[in-house]
Amino acid sequence: MGLREKILTKSLWVYHISAGSCNNCDIEILDCLTPRFDIERFGMQLIGSIRQADVLLVTGAMNKKSLGRLKILYEQAPKPCLVVAVGSCATSQHMFRPSYALEDALDKIIPVDLYIAGCPPKPEAIIAGIVKLINKVNKL
Repeated sequence: MGLREKILTKSLWVYHISAGSCNNCDIEILDCLTPRFDIERFGMQLIGSIRQADVLLVTGAMNKKSLGRLKILYEQAPKPCLVVAVGSCATSQHMFRPSYALEDALDKIIPVDLYIAGCPPKPEAIIAGIVKLINKVNKL
C-alpha cells in the first residue's frame, strides 16, 4: 500500500517528540487539540506509540542528548513516515545555533517533509501546515 492509499484510507496518527524545546511549541500543539481549533476534524490524532504513527512531529533544537533517541524513534516508525518540524528551533535552531550542545539541523539528521515556522507557531499555522501536507500527499 502506497503513501497515498494509506493517507486516504485512515486518519493520520501523530507522534510528538520534544528535542529540548522550551515548551512553547508543545503548548501550541496541545492548543490545536482543544475544541476551539479542533485539529481532529482533519483526522489528526496524537498517539503514545511511534509504532503506529504516520507522522513524527518534532519540536525543539536537536541537542546531543536527544539525537540518539530521535534516530531510534525514526527507525521504529512504520514507513512511510512523514516528519514535521514545528517552530523556529526545529526548523533552523534559531538563536541556539552557535551552542556547543547542538547537533546539526533536523533535516540533516532525518528527512523533513514539512516546516512550520514561528516562535512559537500559532495553532492556525500548525493546522494550515498539516492541511497543506495532506493535500500534497493526496496529489501524489
